[in-house]
Amino acid sequence: MMNNYKIDTHVHTAEVSSCGKVPAAEVARLYKQQNYDAIIITDHYYSGYFDSLFSVRWEDKVDAYLQGYRIAKAEGQKIGLKVLLGIEMRFDIHPNDYLIYGLDEEFLYKNPEMFRMTLPEFTAFKKGKGLAVFQAHPFRARMEIEKNEYLDGIEVMNGNPRHDSNNCRAYKHALSNNLRMLSGSDFHQVPDLARGGLFMEEMPADSREFADYLIGNRKVNLIGDLVLCA
Repeated sequence: MMNNYKIDTHVHTAEVSSCGKVPAAEVARLYKQQNYDAIIITDHYYSGYFDSLFSVRWEDKVDAYLQGYRIAKAEGQKIGLKVLLGIEMRFDIHPNDYLIYGLDEEFLYKNPEMFRMTLPEFTAFKKGKGLAVFQAHPFRARMEIEKNEYLDGIEVMNGNPRHDSNNCRAYKHALSNNLRMLSGSDFHQVPDLARGGLFMEEMPADSREFADYLIGNRKVNLIGDLVLCA
């Protein structure tokens, strides 16, 4: 019998995301209580955050950005919850958001200010680097669905209760365009807890393995009620 590992793919922390209201250690404990096996910290990665930091050294800025992930990971190690690293990227040119997996801390230090690129530039940049790019909540207000050639998939189930992400529209778009699908809670506050994620047959060791799993079209089951979308 195959294991089913429960993983939330879209989680924010109060330490880094200004809209996050729950400290990272508490985030880890809450997800453990909800019987998740892993979470991916995807704090907002955009110019507004990094430009607001006092330090002019990129290394110091990345240290600040990684606070939420590092605290959640340390707490997860204590309580038996795997914590992986991702980012929710917003490029300067447009308010679209992209969930990016497959990177590690060293990658963030070595590749400063990726948000200054355009999505086509980032697509060329990421070749051979093992990154996976999924457009987050692509049919939410102010968002525009991107061309398939720039995406590895889209988030079709976004659990944030304070936004209408038009999940059914995203789900139908993914079906009609043969796009890989992602579900995530988009956790910022306690009411967002455990409203999305994936069941996976294997537990990824790190973000790179998670990206490889998705890109390799391995079996995943989406968490969230998409039955009414059919």
